[in-house]
Amino acid sequence: MNADITEQDILWTADDAQAAAGGELSCPFLATGISIDSRTLKPGDLFVALKGDNMDGHNFVEAAFEAGASGALVDGSYTAKDPAQPILRVADTLKALEAMARAARARTKAVVIGVTGSAGKTGTKEMLAVMLSAQGKTHANKKSFNNHWGVPLSLASLPADADFAVFEMGMNHAGEMTALAEMVRPQITVITTIEPAHIEHFKTVEAIADAKAEIFTGMDEDGIAVLNADNPHFQRLRAAAEKRGIRKIYGFGEEEEAQSRLVDCALHADSSKVTADILGERVKYRLPIPGKHIVMNSLGALTAVKAARADLTQAVEALRNSEAVEGRGNRLLVPLVAGQPPVTVIDESYNANPASMQASFRVFEMATLPKGARRIAVLGDMLELGKDGPQLHADLANPLLRAKTDLLFCCGKLMDALYQSLPPDWRGAHTDDSKALAPLVMDALKPGDVLLVKGSAGSKMGYVIHALQERAAKGPEKQAEGGGKRDAV
Repeated sequence: MNADITEQDILWTADDAQAAAGGELSCPFLATGISIDSRTLKPGDLFVALKGDNMDGHNFVEAAFEAGASGALVDGSYTAKDPAQPILRVADTLKALEAMARAARARTKAVVIGVTGSAGKTGTKEMLAVMLSAQGKTHANKKSFNNHWGVPLSLASLPADADFAVFEMGMNHAGEMTALAEMVRPQITVITTIEPAHIEHFKTVEAIADAKAEIFTGMDEDGIAVLNADNPHFQRLRAAAEKRGIRKIYGFGEEEEAQSRLVDCALHADSSKVTADILGERVKYRLPIPGKHIVMNSLGALTAVKAARADLTQAVEALRNSEAVEGRGNRLLVPLVAGQPPVTVIDESYNANPASMQASFRVFEMATLPKGARRIAVLGDMLELGKDGPQLHADLANPLLRAKTDLLFCCGKLMDALYQSLPPDWRGAHTDDSKALAPLVMDALKPGDVLLVKGSAGSKMGYVIHALQERAAKGPEKQAEGGGKRDAV
């Protein structure tokens, strides 16, 4: 054993990995983590060479070893340049990773919580991780690793001595959730909401609810379901849980019959103050992330915390330290002119659907503007909405104007429907893609403006965020003596 590695640091020995995944082992290794990306791999990680549609991890095995990988999980397509490399060779690396995930689940004594829903999954997962980390060793997905490779990677990375484990689980087709649920086998499940996200792949929103309800297939009758009592599909989800034999079903929301209920809420531009009744226990807390939708998701998260028999007082205290996730409401300040207010950017660039768009607009409306500043929406297409996509984009016009938006910049074919629905004075610019849009947005900025940047991941609104980050890194330009902006030199 490496003198710098303690027994507690070891996630997988070579023998344990081979016992789970099968295959042929060239020589022993001790892995302290698992990685599928040689660029972010940490020394001691086991590198898993996955094959994707556009990338083959086997092309980066050598880079992984150069970065300090303890070993590599590969298939027959890889030929080792160095016979001394610790290699575990299997028939299929993704199936081997799934087998390791199931083995990690079998050996853990942690309370396992699964989180899904049409929106709010990542934020709810992060809130749970923050609250539970204050009370025990807690493991959760990194970023939004919630799909067919992200969930097994996250589960296989679960330390054997964890007290709590939180797994975000996503899907965009029927049947996908079942495979993930049977792997994770959550003891507690939170479904944040059901909305027409990925509706292109479903006939109805009810079908989306049924696909999300597949998460119950990984639970037994001792499991606990935490559901949004305010959502129109609450009873449908409840019936699906009951059909599985689940007896403990808790609703959260504003409805009187909800077991975890919002009592009072004060919404501010940068935070919310909340009073709630969580399964019979009254709590008051401050959320440093603004938005009514965040408040509602916190009720679901707190219900799961109490269901996990953790302490609510410690949990709400820990919530003070919660932060918005990158691309999901985090804020960036862009200084333009010395002595003038910076531009505030609300980064919602990771994903979008009609419900999350409107939730973001409500946060946008609460933003405090200095005199002369504007609210500028920078929006990309909402994808996978099917034949109703253009109309669903056009329907955002009134909510956008109600949010006191002064100007819209947008990109994509679908967003043109929204752009044309607005009065000319509200139109900033429309382009085919976000790369072309970014410089137009930059040219329009004035000190104190507040920008909301949002779109589906496929709209690549990150290009706009990157341009704003580069501008922020330059710092403010100096003012001329008369107080005006001086030309950059």
